Order: sequence, then C-alpha cells, then structure tokens
Amino acid sequence: MNYTIVGVFVLALGAVLVAGILWLASGGAFQKQYDLYLAIENESVAGLNLNAPVKLNGVDVGKVKEIQLDHGNPERVQLTFAIERGTPIKEDTVAVMKTQGLTGIAYVELSGGTRDALPLRASSESELPVIRTKPSLSARIENVLTTVLAKLDSTSSNINAILSNENQASFKNALADIAAVAHTFASRKDKLDAGIVNAARTLENTSRATEQAGPVIDRIGRSAEAIEKMGNEVARATTSAGKTVNSVGADVQRFTAETLPELERLLGELSALSNSLRRLTEQTERNPSSFLFGRKPVPEGPGESTTGQNRP
Repeated sequence: MNYTIVGVFVLALGAVLVAGILWLASGGAFQKQYDLYLAIENESVAGLNLNAPVKLNGVDVGKVKEIQLDHGNPERVQLTFAIERGTPIKEDTVAVMKTQGLTGIAYVELSGGTRDALPLRASSESELPVIRTKPSLSARIENVLTTVLAKLDSTSSNINAILSNENQASFKNALADIAAVAHTFASRKDKLDAGIVNAARTLENTSRATEQAGPVIDRIGRSAEAIEKMGNEVARATTSAGKTVNSVGADVQRFTAETLPELERLLGELSALSNSLRRLTEQTERNPSSFLFGRKPVPEGPGESTTGQNRP
C-alpha cells in the first residue's frame, strides 16, 4: 500500500517536472510576443531560410517566419517577419538582406527608423505593415559588374573596330608621313633656326615701331578732337544760317504779299504815261505848231455843216 502511494507520487512528480521543463523551454511566463510585418524583395533570396534572424542595427529583434513567391508577380518574393513587440519599426525603416561572415548564412538587417518618424502601420492595401526594402550588397555589386562588363564589351568592340586592318594600314601611313616630316625638319634645322631668329627680330622691330607709333597715335587723337570741335562749330553755324534763311523767307513772303500789288499798279500807270508821251511825241513830230497853237479842228466832211445846224 505504501509502495503504491510512493510510486504514484513519484510518477506524478516526474510528470509535473517534465511539464514544467517543457513549459519553461517553450517560454512559459517569459514567452515573448511578436508582431508580424511584411517585406517584398525584388531579388533572389537564395541562402535565406526560415527562422533566419532579423536584426535592427545589429541587434536580434525577430526572425523570418515565412518565405513565398508573390503570386501576382513571380519576380518578387514576400517575406513575413516576426518581430518582438515594442521594437521601434518606423515608416522610414528599411530591410536589407545580408550574409554573415564567410559562412554565407543570410539574415535580414533593418536600418533607419529615426526618432521623429511615425510608427509603421498597415495600409488599406495590405493586412500587415509593409517594410520597405533596398537591394543587398551582392545585388548592387552584381548590377555594377553587369554595367561594367557591358561597357567593357562595348569598349572592346570599339577597339577591335579601331584596330581593323584598314585602320592599321592608315596608322602605318600616318606614322610614315610623320617620320618624313620629322626628317624634313631635321634636315632644315639651320634654316628653321635662322627663321626663328628673323622672326624674333621682326617682333622686336614691331615692338619698337609700336612704341614709336604711340606719340603719333596721340597726335592723331588730338587732331581728331580738333576736327570734332570744328564739326560742332560748323553744325552750330549751319543751324544759325538756317534760322537766318527762315527769317529772310518770311520777310520775302510779306514783301510779295503787300508790295507786289502796288508795284503792279505803278507799272500799269507808267505804261499808260509812256503811251501818252509816245503819242504826244509822234504828234509833235507831224505838226510842231500844234505844240504852240493847239490842235486844229478836223475839216467837215461831205454833207456836214456846223453853220447850217446853228441857223433857226
């Protein structure tokens, strides 16, 4: 009877102990609570496994809970993160996939999250808050290498085109021409030296002539100033003459309007007087006595009788 009770007690105590150990192992009262976040990668996530750590500035704050393709766009991968509740995930937080050391174990590194930024919330388009992502270092290096290789390929093609047989022949001809010109210069070195000396003398003479031409230029400048002054005086004189001509024109117009009619009448009277004098002169020449005794009456014509008319 006592052994049975002791056995049951030991079994019960062992079961409680195992249950407690399992409860503690699973977290128990100290079990952490996690919030789910979503991230969309536009590159391969090779090397990233489930339960891979998620770090914020190097500190473990969660793990990768789910990895699956985006059914709407197979080129993208959806990552679901389980991050400890209370972790400051902000709107400017960015997720980048990295590898740890030389082992190549991939994990997710969160960065950003400034103090003034707002906490990240779920939008109407997604049930979970979406953390922005940016290309990993390997993806950036791959893009750079791809660009560099493309440029190297283009450069290689250009070099091959430059170094074609035709261009090589042209280069040889050009080098031969350059060599011929160099030999020509070398053979005429003395003449070139003499020409350089003559050119130096010419420049020196030119500088001297320039120095001597300075006073001449000054005199020309003074002459030009004098001519300018003379021109100004002539312009002023021309203006005065124009004013004088205008005044004379006005006087002539007044003279024409007032005096010309009187002059015309005077000329008419002089013409009449001249005609009268001419007739008097002609009459005097025909009959000089008429100038003293007057003009004789005209004799009566046939049938005319002044005496008969006066009779009663």
